[in-house]
Amino acid sequence: MDRLTRLLSVAALSAGFLLVAPAGAGAAAEEDGLLRLAHLSPDTPAVDVYVDSVADPGDGTALLTVPGVGYGTISDYQSVPAGVYTVSMRQAGADPTAPPVLSTTVEIDPGDARTVAGVGRFADLGLEVLEDDLTIAPSGQARVRVISAAATAPTLDAAVGGTDLATDLAFAEAGDYATVPGDVGSLQLTVDGEPTELPLDLAPGSVYSLFVLDRPEGGLTVRTVLDAAGSGVVPTGGVETGAGGTAAGELDPAVVGGAVGLTILTGLLLARRSGRGPARHAARS
Repeated sequence: MDRLTRLLSVAALSAGFLLVAPAGAGAAAEEDGLLRLAHLSPDTPAVDVYVDSVADPGDGTALLTVPGVGYGTISDYQSVPAGVYTVSMRQAGADPTAPPVLSTTVEIDPGDARTVAGVGRFADLGLEVLEDDLTIAPSGQARVRVISAAATAPTLDAAVGGTDLATDLAFAEAGDYATVPGDVGSLQLTVDGEPTELPLDLAPGSVYSLFVLDRPEGGLTVRTVLDAAGSGVVPTGGVETGAGGTAAGELDPAVVGGAVGLTILTGLLLARRSGRGPARHAARS
């Protein structure tokens, strides 16, 4: 009888652990944020991008190294522990110890979503941190915003299905999110008084960023990037690359290589970092 009692006690404790463990795992996930990277400077050559934690630099090796990222590369979100991160750019192939061409810091709180993008012309290239809003759209509608990354459009007006998205939006700037009909099939752009209509494919209930890019052969294109699906699921792991969804021709191999590296290396290195423990929140002065 004593043995049976002990066995039942162990079984009860084990069952209790199994019930509690998933709750703990869910709490850890809620403490993460989302980070993605983009190269949106048309005349800037390919770059190597480095991401590291300010509070937990580890052994001096970057948390993430993404080689050969070219214009039009937009990563999907990667889940990262809440904290402060440094994002740096160096010319593709440069010594990783060389001073970066550009660097910035991004603070990610639990539940945040941020896009860090290289924007502008090469002569005045900058890194911008975009605040992403993944609030799901009402049924039958979609939420969208426009990011102007085409040097041939110093300013632009944008509309979808009769809803204005941006007026006089300057190159290298992002517009606000707006709710639009979920079945519209085109984005209307006006640049220097000239209207342009670009095909658009939206799913009701989802959230999108519309990146307006220069086409290699001239003109504009739009890359429609899914920020959050109608079910509330955020896309992670894959990469949107190239000069845009309507651009003709094959993708630059450097862009494809950088995009693939972004996905694989992020997963491996973030996994390695997770093994070292969660990021500390204090920024290095």
